[in-house]
Amino acid sequence: MRNEKGLAFHLHIKEGDVGRYVLLPGDPGRCEKIAQFFDSPHFVAQNREYTTWTGTLLGEKVSVVSTGIGCPSAAIAVEELIEVGADTFIRVGSSGSMQPDVHAGDVAVVTATIRDEGTSSQYLPLEYPAVANIDVVCALRDAAVKLGQRHHLGVSHSKDSFYGEVERTRMPLATQLTERWNAWVAGGAVCSEMESAALFILSSIYRKRAGGAMLVVNESELSEIAMDDAHKQIAEFDTESVIRVAVEAIKLLIERDRSAAKS
Repeated sequence: MRNEKGLAFHLHIKEGDVGRYVLLPGDPGRCEKIAQFFDSPHFVAQNREYTTWTGTLLGEKVSVVSTGIGCPSAAIAVEELIEVGADTFIRVGSSGSMQPDVHAGDVAVVTATIRDEGTSSQYLPLEYPAVANIDVVCALRDAAVKLGQRHHLGVSHSKDSFYGEVERTRMPLATQLTERWNAWVAGGAVCSEMESAALFILSSIYRKRAGGAMLVVNESELSEIAMDDAHKQIAEFDTESVIRVAVEAIKLLIERDRSAAKS
């Protein structure tokens, strides 16, 4: 869908404005910060929650586009990015820990996502898994190792209600929410966030590549780290570590794609 100027209806971009490789933060305020890791970054467009910057890495055009919070707005961004030529996506976000050994400051490299949200079911039945692309996962893992970043590979949990997760005991459906949460934890999910399910499902449908790197911003309720109530509050966090992992992963993908093209 295009507007009267021929631009993508929500992102206000067109073919050539973005590279095939795109980083996807939720917060528009993080786009310029991420773009500073590019060579020759420049602002492209801004509309609603969507801000776009483009530059290069290793001589290849790359972009960063904010998605806003949640799967509905993330799905719009991915749909319109694919329409103008992007094909490789890395979600760069924040998340909550779900395991006692996943600590604040760690990076979760997402391999698949629990579809506990409503957007992706408008595309495929819930029985269809939301799985990250193996090449992107490997690039993120290798980037974290190269940078010495403590990280975890595993399943994420995507939900629609932030407070329905972090303050579920005060909700009318507290028992149901708690039972489901405990099941995800028992199953080994490493983190909880709000966008990767839509990203992975859309990438599967359109045969694109996607992965996710999530900065963990708090301790799990099961954490072995003793905390008083004040320290259980979510503090302001610095996203630079997860940004560096994602940018390094893009560089690895560029190098590996070039090598594959020559073979």
